[in-house]
Amino acid sequence: MKQFIQNLAEKNGYQASHLLQILKAIQFRYHYVPEGAIEQLAGLLHIPRTRIISVVEFYSFFHSYPKGQYELLISDSITDHMLDKINLTAYLARQLKVAVGGVREDGLVSLDNTSCTGMCDQGPAGMVNGHALTKLDHARIDAIADLINQQKPLAEWPAELFQVEDNIRKPGLLLTQQIGHGAALRAAFKRGLPETLTEIEQSGLRGRGGAGFKTAMKWRFCSEEAQSERYVVCNADEGEPGTFKDRVLLNSYAHQVFEGMTLCAAIIGAKQGFLYLRGEYLHLLDKLQGILDERRKAGLLGSNILREGLDFDIEIRMGAGAYICGEESALIESLEGKPGIPRNRPPYPVTQGYLGKPTVVNNVETFLAAAGIALNGGGWFANVGTDKSKGTKILSISGDCPCPGIYEYPFGTSIQSVLTDCGANDVLGIQIGGPSGAFISNQEFDRKLAFEDLATGGSFIIFNNSRNILDIVHNFTHFFAHESCGFCTPCRVGTSLLKKQLDKIHEGHGSAGDVAALEELCRLVKKQSHCGLGQTAANPILTTLERYPELYQSRLKKISYEPGFDLDGALEIARRMANRTDAAAHLAQVGEDHE
Repeated sequence: MKQFIQNLAEKNGYQASHLLQILKAIQFRYHYVPEGAIEQLAGLLHIPRTRIISVVEFYSFFHSYPKGQYELLISDSITDHMLDKINLTAYLARQLKVAVGGVREDGLVSLDNTSCTGMCDQGPAGMVNGHALTKLDHARIDAIADLINQQKPLAEWPAELFQVEDNIRKPGLLLTQQIGHGAALRAAFKRGLPETLTEIEQSGLRGRGGAGFKTAMKWRFCSEEAQSERYVVCNADEGEPGTFKDRVLLNSYAHQVFEGMTLCAAIIGAKQGFLYLRGEYLHLLDKLQGILDERRKAGLLGSNILREGLDFDIEIRMGAGAYICGEESALIESLEGKPGIPRNRPPYPVTQGYLGKPTVVNNVETFLAAAGIALNGGGWFANVGTDKSKGTKILSISGDCPCPGIYEYPFGTSIQSVLTDCGANDVLGIQIGGPSGAFISNQEFDRKLAFEDLATGGSFIIFNNSRNILDIVHNFTHFFAHESCGFCTPCRVGTSLLKKQLDKIHEGHGSAGDVAALEELCRLVKKQSHCGLGQTAANPILTTLERYPELYQSRLKKISYEPGFDLDGALEIARRMANRTDAAAHLAQVGEDHE
């Protein structure tokens, strides 16, 4: 082990900023991060061992105890639940003779749940040793169990188990035609870089990750910083349940995304860029590395790009299972080899980002659009959409519809038009923008996709009338409690309290006072949390409570009080230790009826 870790550290230049990549290699080889590896790395990277431990504990794909040689993770997204995920996971556990959350006695296999894997259009989904598994059913589970029990290497598994489809159903302005390699850069140099930035400004392009900040303004701010060292970062950590458009863009339009990053580098004066790829997209890594190599050989990356004096290259860094790293400052912390805890802002990344230097962080779709604008001009983009929302939006559509996949629409398109295109009917409601967005009812389908109405990073989950709204909210609330980074008390404690309070109501044990307390807790978490995760964690409850108060009321008991804590159950361990089974060793909690 010592020589392996020594080689890893040397390969990564003994840089602490590469800690995640080093730990990922260790995890892959040993199926956990041994204590001895932590001690050795601390010395090689000249960082405290506590920092390494904090990183291992922060990211869900790292473990301080051994997992199975085959580590199976099943997506716990609401879309997987809608496809019978719970029963399929139980079946898989029986076939493999391993408990969910456990490791089999022989150490061959472990099985657990994980957050959304970005395969919502082809679930139920999961991963084995980081590689995507799609369209899980009983037949595929039988095949997987047989392959594991035979200890077949993943390279010998049938390719169809790992098949990931693009499912582009409706291309629009950006997806209809791919631009030629280098075409956007040549157009930008010919026009002039300041003039190209003006074109991007006139296009009205705003960030496509959900926040909607003006792209040209961000690039201009960064370019005007006094420091000469600047960075470009592409945020491909799309962890929002129901979102998978960036996966498709990187699979089929990566050249244009990388061209958009290079365009940004030319405008702001950056020499280094990073693609931060979510850990769940390991299946894309080799392909993307190959495309970067192609671009270097074609003179589109590296030194003196297109003989215009531009030096710029792109490195891929992978995440390790942390939803919070989709927030730009948390992503930068992760790039630096730290836990992905959001920074205090200001300063913003454009002035003080990666390694304290000016940094532009944009979404995959934003860089794709910027390259198209550089080639075709600002008017090409601005002539589509609405006054305040220019261009198009790429949607990841999943849930109760016969044609899930990728759809591109001009801003201003009605929700009903989207539902018609994907064949959805008998619709109860839609979760737009993922759990952090808003749930809209079937009385709101005349609303529009637009920053001024329904803004979204791309997630569009459809629910028909067979679905239970409180089941949906339950899933989302548990997701936020699991993904809280733990930095601030309002989010760390608040999301946990939201989960417990909602569980009480969801299970039919709540009172009218519990609903009032739940709503008050929602507002506290929303207003007091440090970052966007906590500030939006209550949205699933608030948006459904506003539209369907009667559903919450229908779950309430008529008593005014019921204990939220089972005191008698908590004494079970003490009874066993004392060998007490008599009635006097039990306590009764009684809720009085005050009707």
